[in-house]
Amino acid sequence: MDLLELKDISKVYGQLKALRDINLTVKQGEWLAIMGPSGSGKTTMMNIIGCMDKPSTGQVILDGVNISRESARNLTTVRRDKIGLIFQQFHLVNYLTALENVMVAQYYHSMPDEKEALEALERVGLASRAKHLPSQLSGGEQQRVCIARALINYPMLILADEPTGNLDEANEQIVIEIFKKLHAEGSTIIVVTHDPEVAEDAERTVVLEHGRIARIVENGAQSQAGENLA
Repeated sequence: MDLLELKDISKVYGQLKALRDINLTVKQGEWLAIMGPSGSGKTTMMNIIGCMDKPSTGQVILDGVNISRESARNLTTVRRDKIGLIFQQFHLVNYLTALENVMVAQYYHSMPDEKEALEALERVGLASRAKHLPSQLSGGEQQRVCIARALINYPMLILADEPTGNLDEANEQIVIEIFKKLHAEGSTIIVVTHDPEVAEDAERTVVLEHGRIARIVENGAQSQAGENLA
C-alpha cells in the first residue's frame, strides 16, 4: 500500500528552482533515504513531505489525501497527527526534563500521559534519564529523546533530517539500531542524510542533483529518474 506519493512536484523560490518534476512513491512500512550534495533540494523535499512547506506545482498525496493546497493551519494538523519529525539540532526545550519534552508532543496532539511518555523513552533506552534536563544529557541521548518525542503519537510516517549529523560514531550506531528496530516493527521511515553508512540500511536511496532525482538505488540496483520510481 502506498503511504506517500509525490506527483510532478516542483518548488520555485524567485528565480531558483529548488525542485524540478519530482515523482516518487513511498510504500507503507518502507525505509527510504534521501541523499545529495548541498543545494540539491534535500531540505526543500523534506519540508514539503513534512508539511512545513507547499510545492509550487504538483501534488502530495499522504495516506490517500491530496494535501498540496491545504492551508498552513491544516498542514499543521496533518503534521501533528500523521508525521513524527526528528531534527539534527534536537529542538528540545532546555528547561524541561526528557520526560516533559516528550509529553509536550502529547499536549499538542491529545492529552499528556506520563506513563506513555516514559514508555516511549524506554523504547529508546532512556527511561533511567527521564528526569534529566537536556544540558545533563549527551548529544546521543538528546537525539534519542527527540526520537521518543517523534514516536509518542504513533505517527504513520517518521521523517528524520540528518539524525546522526551531530553524533559520534558510537551514538550514530545506537540511533541506526533504533531505526532498524522501528522498521522491523513496520514503521515507515524517510531519512535525509549525507552519510552513505546511514543510507545503506534503507531499502532504497533517492539521490538528488540540482533539484531532480538523478537515480534511485534499490538492493544494489540503480533506476534512472525517468523509469518507474515506485
